[in-house]
Order: sequence, then structure tokens, then C-alpha cells
Amino acid sequence: MTGPGPAATPEPERVAPEPASPEASPEPATARAAPRNARRRLDLVAAALIGVLTLALGFALAVQVRNADEAEVLAGAREEDLVRILDELNLREDRLRQQLSEQRSALQELNGSGSRTGTALEEARRRAQALGILNGTLPAQGEGMTLTVRDPSGDVRVTDLIEVVQELRGAGAETMQVDGIRIGLSTAVTGKPGNLRVDGTALTSPYEFVVIGEPQNMATAMNIPGGVVQLVEGRGGSVQITQSDLVVVDALRPLDRPQYASPDTE
Repeated sequence: MTGPGPAATPEPERVAPEPASPEASPEPATARAAPRNARRRLDLVAAALIGVLTLALGFALAVQVRNADEAEVLAGAREEDLVRILDELNLREDRLRQQLSEQRSALQELNGSGSRTGTALEEARRRAQALGILNGTLPAQGEGMTLTVRDPSGDVRVTDLIEVVQELRGAGAETMQVDGIRIGLSTAVTGKPGNLRVDGTALTSPYEFVVIGEPQNMATAMNIPGGVVQLVEGRGGSVQITQSDLVVVDALRPLDRPQYASPDTE
């Protein structure tokens, strides 16, 4: 009878390896590169900020040192140097004030020249108008009078009408017309009694003069002893004078153009 055999050694249990968890799996290359790029950008921004702050601090220190140096120089300067520096500053101030004054003078001169030009043009216009009225090439209005010469017998002569014109001008008449004909510097009275003409145009009695001027002075001149009124009455006629605050002289003379004369430009 055989004895029992040796006991069997139990076989060790095999443990199956646990599957790797997702967290333990290796990361892709792109996932690892993203944080590195972000850190690199932050490092560049920080470096740039540090550089700007360093430059600003350096500039502030330089300005402060310069001001301190100037202050130390002035503090350590001699009295003669301080006087010289003050004189130079005063001279510089004087030059700046002089330049400012010159600029202001130039501006005033420009404004003044423009004003003088405008005044000269306005004066030229006034003179041209005055000459136009005196020459009879422009109409005119103003205070004056109407002088009517009646000649029922036709005895008023050329010299009588010339006397009327001369007496009115002597009394301050500025311009006038008779029967719609403007009296000018070169006006000619011609004809014979009863057939009088002014610049070739026949007149018809009564002869009506419209005159601009101081009415009272002209009326007084017409009525002086031996004057126009007595002269016309001696020819059998009469004179009627009507003063007015506004009369109109609107007859015009043609502009005479010189045939031989020309302006002297020298």
C-alpha cells in the first residue's frame, strides 16, 4: 500500500494587467506646443514693458540730473557770470519783443494799406461822379430851384441867356439844364431873338432852367439890382423863381473825346 504523494504546489494566480486610463495616455505634440507659445508671448510682452519702463526711468533721471547740474552751475557761478547770463537773457527777451513789435507793425501796415487803398478808391469814385455832374455826363438831384424866363415879345437875346447861366454859376449852381438840354462847360448859346439855340437845339419860350445849388443864394443873385430879373423885364419879359428841396437834372451831354490831346503819363 503506497503512501500518499507529495502535496501539489499551488500555481500562482495570474493577474491581468489593468487597462491604462485615458489620463495616463501620452498627449499629442500640438497639445504640448500650445502652452509653450503662450508662455513665449507673455515673456516677450514682459520684456517690452520692462524696456519701456527702463527708458522712461532713464530719461527722467537724465532730466533730473541736467536740472540739478544747471542748478549747481548757477549756484556755483560767480557774480560776474550771473550778471552776464542775466544780460544775455535780457538781450534775448529784447530781440523777441522787437521781432514781435515788427510783426505787429507789418500787420498794421498791411491792414492800413488795405484801408488806404479802399479810401483812395472811394475818393476816386467821388471825384469821377463830381466831374461827371459838372461835365453833364451824369444825372444829378438835390435842392435847387426852377427859373422860368417868359419872352412873349421875343426880344430876349443870346447875351441875356448867357447872363442867366453866368449869374447862376456865380451864385453856386452846380449843374443845370434848360428846356431839357444840359448846360456844360462847352455849351454854346446861338441864334437871334425869338430863335435862340443851345448847342444847336432850338428853344421855345418860356425858357425853363432847372438848377441844383443853394436856392436862396441863387434867388438873391437873380434879383440884385441890374441883375437877370431886371434885364429880362427890360426886354418885355418876366422871370419866375420856384425854390425846391429836390430838383432833378437828368438831361445828359455826350462825352467829348479829345481829338489832339492825350494824357501826359510822364
